[in-house]
Amino acid sequence: MNNIIEIDGNKAQVTFDPELELLRGEFLGLSGGADFYAASVAELMEEGRKSLDVYLEMCREKKIEPFKAFSGKFNVRLDPTLHEAAATAAAAERKSLNEWVSDAIRQATERA
Repeated sequence: MNNIIEIDGNKAQVTFDPELELLRGEFLGLSGGADFYAASVAELMEEGRKSLDVYLEMCREKKIEPFKAFSGKFNVRLDPTLHEAAATAAAAERKSLNEWVSDAIRQATERA
């Protein structure tokens, strides 16, 4: 995935902050925020480890679940024409719309 790094098994999105002229990392999938800044990728990885350690320790102390829970369900709002096209494509493949969308998401995330 573009702009995604992995630190100790956790994914973080990396952007550039033009005001600070630093790389900014933000962990994904956490129940709270844990961001970090550095001038180089190597420094960003180290700062990320420190930020994650601090965040996880704070969660332990406060007895907070550090990671978001995902139910496997979400609502999508589409233009009715796109909804119809997706339903038609799913039927053509003899799949439910749910199966078709799930497959499309799986394929997109494997390529990213």
